[in-house]
Amino acid sequence: MQVLVRDNNIDQALRVLKKKMQREGVFREMKRRRFYEKPSEQAAREKSEAVRRLRKLARKKAIREGLIAAPKKKLAPASQTRRSAPGCAPILRPIPMR
Repeated sequence: MQVLVRDNNIDQALRVLKKKMQREGVFREMKRRRFYEKPSEQAAREKSEAVRRLRKLARKKAIREGLIAAPKKKLAPASQTRRSAPGCAPILRPIPMR
C-alpha cells in the first residue's frame, strides 16, 4: 500500500492511509487474527457473513425494483447543519420604528 506525502503534510497522508486500510479491511483482519479461531468457528462466521451479504443484495434489489420502500433518511439536528458561510454570524438589521 502506498501513500504520497505532499508538501510534508504528514497528517493528511496518515488520514489517507487509514482510509485505504479501512477500505481494504486491514483493521478488521487484525482484530480477527488477535485470537485463534477454531476451523468450525471460522466456517460458521464465513457462512453468516455470506448470508448477510446475500440479504443485503436482495434488499437493495427489492428497493430498486420498488417491491419494498426505501428506509427513511435520518435528519441531522439543527445544531449540526452547516450554514452557507461557516463561521459567519447572520446579519441582523434594525427594525425601522414608525
